[in-house]
Amino acid sequence: MALSLIIGNKNYSSWSMRPWIAMKAAGIAFTEEVISLNATDFKERVSKVSGTGKVPVLSDGDVHVWESLAILEHLAERFPDAGLWPSDLKARGYARAAASEMHAGFVPMRRHLPMNMWRPPMPRELPDDVLANVRRVEQIWTDCRTRFGQGGRFLFGRFGAADAMYAPVVSRFQTYVVKVGAVAQDYMKAMTALPAWAEWRAAAIKETWVLPEDEVDWPTVLRNSL
Repeated sequence: MALSLIIGNKNYSSWSMRPWIAMKAAGIAFTEEVISLNATDFKERVSKVSGTGKVPVLSDGDVHVWESLAILEHLAERFPDAGLWPSDLKARGYARAAASEMHAGFVPMRRHLPMNMWRPPMPRELPDDVLANVRRVEQIWTDCRTRFGQGGRFLFGRFGAADAMYAPVVSRFQTYVVKVGAVAQDYMKAMTALPAWAEWRAAAIKETWVLPEDEVDWPTVLRNSL
């Protein structure tokens, strides 16, 4: 049965990016519907399938799953061969904890460094609480790569659900030129080399919707090109 994913703006919607890039990287076929987060009928349209009226939301036949992490768990059950979670019990527990920490935390970083893929890379001063978030993310990436990443270039070797959860953070670090160590830099290079990443970014840059609350240079809107 065909899967359908409703998402928000590709330039801004970090939550939407997570299941989208997971499905693309894993080769899971689906159709997508993009609705701008500031559309006047956004809530009305999304609420038909999402309990929260928010994106992303996955429709799998008559099953509707909202919240990015819940969608990833659903996909892992439906497509076990995709390997979205590590097969090793210890690695899988660590991956789930890392993904959940991303889902629930890092609020200062999210607010101060909103995802904005078309903004040209330029640094932004980081307050102490944001810098603490950045260092915790780097610690997670380094721990995962060092302990479990021997089988590939991603957090647990091959690309998986934990990587999908951190993909928007890679975008944020790029956009605001956040300084990280060598292990994190290598991980970011692996992420941005994914064909799925290039596909998402190309679509994001072509969008015309502008959300002022996610433009840190507002009223100026700085736009990059491919």
